[in-house]
Amino acid sequence: MQDAHTAKDYSPFTPGIPVPLDFFVGREAEVRLLVEKAGAAASGRFERTFVLGDRGIGKSSLCSYAARAAELEHNILPVHVFLGGVTGLEEMARRVFERLVKDSVGKPWHEKVKGFLGDHVKQVGLFGITVEFDATLDQLSRLVNDFAPALRNLLKTLGDTRTGLMLILDDLNGLAGSSRFAEWLKSLVDEVATGRDPLPLSLVLVGLPERRNQLVQSQPSLARVFDLVEIKPLSEPETETFFRQSFASVGIALLQEAVEPLWLYSGGYPPFAHEIGDAVFKADTDRVVGFHDAWQGIFNAADVIGSKYIQPQVYEALRSPRYRSILKKLPIGKSVIPRREYIETLSEDEKKVFDNFLRKMRQLGVLRQAPGLGPGAYEFSSLLYMTFFWLEAKRAQQ
Repeated sequence: MQDAHTAKDYSPFTPGIPVPLDFFVGREAEVRLLVEKAGAAASGRFERTFVLGDRGIGKSSLCSYAARAAELEHNILPVHVFLGGVTGLEEMARRVFERLVKDSVGKPWHEKVKGFLGDHVKQVGLFGITVEFDATLDQLSRLVNDFAPALRNLLKTLGDTRTGLMLILDDLNGLAGSSRFAEWLKSLVDEVATGRDPLPLSLVLVGLPERRNQLVQSQPSLARVFDLVEIKPLSEPETETFFRQSFASVGIALLQEAVEPLWLYSGGYPPFAHEIGDAVFKADTDRVVGFHDAWQGIFNAADVIGSKYIQPQVYEALRSPRYRSILKKLPIGKSVIPRREYIETLSEDEKKVFDNFLRKMRQLGVLRQAPGLGPGAYEFSSLLYMTFFWLEAKRAQQ
């Protein structure tokens, strides 16, 4: 156990990376659904799920947590593959099997995996403790075509050590626009669903809503193939639990008076919660986070959040004195901006640049027409923008 002085040197918050499993909170229904699907797969069924939500909302963290829970409850083999930058099926296949062999290091079934993959497993790096999956392009192409049989044979090789496979394909940005990937997915689903031999597989795709839309545009049948799990912002109780657990882990108390601003200006958005929490942790001097500490951290985090998560063009536009004057009067806590109501709060000088402000924000993709509310109503295009604008509005008011 660290003493108080040592613990204060290390922030419990991890901005910019998926939340550690020890600090995962909320989303019980979503986690339970993924775990139940893994259990169904372990009994021989083929399950298909698409986990979708805004950028940074916690999709990867949720899937990692669910995968760990599924492994403990159902003795299933989880393989969580990050496909950032991948645009071709061959590289996707290579990453899947490389992740498989890397995750097996130190596990009882490692030798079985190595035996199954044969000469394709290479030891690299210092002391030979790093492994990779090495295959030619032709071999990877055959693996793409024989993906289902390869997984089936893998599970047969593992025998009783694992009951099934939970394959998570995360970050589909590069693949979602590929019609070849969409057709491959549809063929894989059809092959497994109609095959004589069952494949105990829970296939989980993870991506932004627009990535799913791209896949469906390329192959409309995929709209009905995958069950949807939508990740929403953390609720106020979930956000409070997150902050309390995080601060308590390093011996810092969180007063109730600090909870509401921490929740409102993180917006239930995990990356902002980590950035604000980290700033509050650094601002605290007495190991008790109160109202003043919360606001100090919120204001200190604003520039960090803007520079790391917001498009440079948007961030620079909001530095304009003309726009900051308009921003001061933004209705905080509302996702829709009704032009008629908003403009009534502005001075004559502010009114002259208001339409320019709206036009600029629409051009940059921050705002869009709010459906069903008439031509003068706008909504934020993402939770990220909405929360950041609230944060900037509050800072401008101060």
